[in-house]
Amino acid sequence: MVPALFVLAAAAPASLPIPAPILTTPQARDTLSFAQPETARVTHVDLDLTADFATQRLSGTATLDILAKPGADRIVLDDDGLVIARITDTNGHALPYTVGASVPEKGAPLTVRIGAARRIIVTYTSAPKASALQWLPPALTAGKSKPFLFSQGEPTNNRSWIPTQDSPGIRQTWSAHITVPASMMAVMSANRLTPEGEPADKGEKRFAFDMPHAVPPYLIALAVGDLAFKPLGPTTGIYAEPATLARAAAELDDTQKMVTAASALYGPYRWGRYDILMLPPSFPYGGMENPTLTFATPTILTGDKSNVDVIAHELAHSWSGNLVTNATWSDVWLNEGFTTYFENRIDEAVYGKERAATLADLSWDNLQRDLKGAGGPDAASTRLHGDPNGTYGELDYNKGATFLRTIEYRVGRAKWDAYLRSYFDRHAFQPQTTAGFLADLRANLIHGDAALEKDLQLDRWAYQPGLPDNAVHVRSATLAAIDTKLAAFDAGAPATSIDTSKWSTQEWLRFLNGLPRKQSPARLAEMDSAWGLSRSPSAYIGFAWFSLAISNHYDPVVPALDYYLHTIGRGLFVFPLYRGLIAQGPWGQPIARRIFATARATYHPTVAAALDSIITKPS
Repeated sequence: MVPALFVLAAAAPASLPIPAPILTTPQARDTLSFAQPETARVTHVDLDLTADFATQRLSGTATLDILAKPGADRIVLDDDGLVIARITDTNGHALPYTVGASVPEKGAPLTVRIGAARRIIVTYTSAPKASALQWLPPALTAGKSKPFLFSQGEPTNNRSWIPTQDSPGIRQTWSAHITVPASMMAVMSANRLTPEGEPADKGEKRFAFDMPHAVPPYLIALAVGDLAFKPLGPTTGIYAEPATLARAAAELDDTQKMVTAASALYGPYRWGRYDILMLPPSFPYGGMENPTLTFATPTILTGDKSNVDVIAHELAHSWSGNLVTNATWSDVWLNEGFTTYFENRIDEAVYGKERAATLADLSWDNLQRDLKGAGGPDAASTRLHGDPNGTYGELDYNKGATFLRTIEYRVGRAKWDAYLRSYFDRHAFQPQTTAGFLADLRANLIHGDAALEKDLQLDRWAYQPGLPDNAVHVRSATLAAIDTKLAAFDAGAPATSIDTSKWSTQEWLRFLNGLPRKQSPARLAEMDSAWGLSRSPSAYIGFAWFSLAISNHYDPVVPALDYYLHTIGRGLFVFPLYRGLIAQGPWGQPIARRIFATARATYHPTVAAALDSIITKPS
């Protein structure tokens, strides 16, 4: 049985849906939130906000429905820089509140004396530098004519524009009315009730949204811009700036097939529509799995569908992460590891076993890279369950996926798939912990089989550093062929002797990342001349090439690197490149600082803030 706050759930009025449970085990305590949900919790958020591009603020009200223990007279919310005008009950009576001291990466507690009120109205404005919001001038959009706004909530940024309990374990339903300039469109991660908007005052339009499923609050997402829509299938489509729409739709035209494949694997898609929003290049992630509306980076648009596995990944989150959510960020592998495994299964169903094997083999490469980068297999940051945000690199993704794949290989795919489908059904719209998952696994898959328990090494996978010796490594024939060409090149074969014309992104990554880090200027020049690496339209290939060039102090690449870092804001690429430059001492540090001085304004606030600490490290 999963412990939950049944007392509060039982107190809900009969006319309202029963709120998602709150887990009460020690593992479920969220140290990155000030909320005290065992006393009083938010069950629904209703937003009524206006986007002001001139002041870069969202302003209006958030009406919160509260479920509280009998006699509870206060609720603690999460706040990060909100400018609060007043807090009242629904009759307009002022409610006393205090904002506590701010804590780095956590914000401040907003404590409201609610008395007997169980619905409160917060009138407020977001700060111009709200960490979740990026306000782009027209010059940083594809169309260059209108500004753009988008939010990024994960992990703890939504408290900078929504006064609620910003913890993944406190699931909430929500609704919204968003008022924007009449020439623009607002979209959110919810049912779009007025897709074209309705007239509002002063040359504005008002858009309405509703999310009837309780979701972790980091999944409330908003974007406003010059957007158009194109269907991709009966229940799928894409939003993008008009200048990007046709290209994005052509690249992502398999999206409906992915939804069908995912549903066949692990149960029905429960969110209605699955649409994609193609964002400007400053979006800090490959994709963000906001329900009904994945936010995606244009770096995946390479013309050959090499990188549409990003969409498979974000779609898979509709089950792992959105449907069943890590209760705290110490267990983010339950979100990302499950999804990376599920993504690979979608890729296999749509594109075949060899494509899936290629992606899984690269995932293994990345796993080995991060195990090494963390400081070795005994480093605490290589654990799956650990400190919030304390896992090194992409270990949550790749070690987590390898764990699940290892179970699959041991028990058999049919048995494993049946278990996973039942797992998503049992825990739908609920939070989860590592301990809860392992308990469910033992109860519903292992059934007391001592030999199987020993073989799987569950606790070692979940709680210990490093990689257990039963880990399954999927090997790709495609990448094995690349390894042969890599060996020939290392032995001195000229670059022009290697035909790369039909290589996928994954083949390029295997080749470039497999090269010895020490290369001569002449060899680097030969590679760039033969293969056009500095001019590659693929952000992935560019990243691998620039990483190699930086490690060799290769000056001819700097102008192309400068352009790259001014046009791409995805953290997966920009963080390692800046770190690589800084690590190169007197050669790289001036380059990093010069580029960052003008590129900073193009990055999402969370990326820019993180890069500040990288760039300003002492020499």
